[in-house]
Amino acid sequence: MFPDDLTYTNEHEWVRDPGDAEGSVRIGITHYAQDALGDIVYVSLPPVGEQVRRGAVVGELESTKSVSELYAPLSGTVVARNDALDERPELVNAEPYAAGWMIELQPSDPDELGSLLDAAAYKAQVEQT
Repeated sequence: MFPDDLTYTNEHEWVRDPGDAEGSVRIGITHYAQDALGDIVYVSLPPVGEQVRRGAVVGELESTKSVSELYAPLSGTVVARNDALDERPELVNAEPYAAGWMIELQPSDPDELGSLLDAAAYKAQVEQT
């Protein structure tokens, strides 16, 4: 439920840094977040090329329970979005760490990665709520 190869935000987003030469990172919401939201029925994501700032709203998830915002865990440029979610938003519930990813960013400040939570810290945060 808390993959060790990811880093996390307090707002329940995850970041996967493949550590490759391209430098882009993949972003989604955690299992905890999708479970709290319930069945996701609509996902709105930013277009490729959009510049985002860390902490800014970059998307929206609508579920049978509520509407929730997606926040940028890092500043950068959107280099890919998961267009499969347009037709199959339920992928967020079924596979939040795989097929349910949201966007890929090219970070403008790679040092921001150091401010994210590791799996143990995120797990501790979730268990306190």
